[in-house]
Amino acid sequence: MPSFLQVENISKSYGPKVLFENIAFNINEGDKIALIAPNGTGKTSLMRILAGEDKSDSGGSIRFLKEVRIAFLKQEFEYEPENTIAEQIFPQDDFEYELRARKILDEFHLKPEQKMSELSGGEVKRVALTQLLARDADFLIMDEPTNHLDIEALCWLEEFLAAYKKTVMIVSHDRYFLDRTVRRIFSFEGNGVLAQHEGNYTDYHNHKLAATNI
Repeated sequence: MPSFLQVENISKSYGPKVLFENIAFNINEGDKIALIAPNGTGKTSLMRILAGEDKSDSGGSIRFLKEVRIAFLKQEFEYEPENTIAEQIFPQDDFEYELRARKILDEFHLKPEQKMSELSGGEVKRVALTQLLARDADFLIMDEPTNHLDIEALCWLEEFLAAYKKTVMIVSHDRYFLDRTVRRIFSFEGNGVLAQHEGNYTDYHNHKLAATNI
């Protein structure tokens, strides 16, 4: 599989706390990657850097090997409560995007004319996912996409990602979701180091157990 993204020597710290230091990795086109680490150790910071919303402290380089469209799902979805779903997520001039979004909204049992203020937390997350997935991006970056989802929406998302042919990076505390959606693990192992493992979350967990018992 061709290399999609090359990252070299990027770092991030907050005061004396080093989240990661001079890390480097390649991502291949079509990779499905989970980013694993305890809270507060750099997952969201790395995602923000890859999405172009933050910069490495040490310079380094982030090089996409072709022109790509990036879509970033943040944990908190910002919206205007008085907007309808259509007003919130439909652009003015992208008919194909709107068609994809309407189809996903229908899968999520949501109607474009519903007001954002009337939605539950799970429904707001489904609107956020609709906006993300309808973009048909080359690189999906997803920070806790399963939060507030019911079983039906979760199963739909798993099936969507299984069929998605493009590149995905996910942060999630749902190990069962990761088992069904990813094939590579990036894990922060402490001291600012990023380790890489092939396989899903269970493969990673078993590898860690075996290394502990050596």
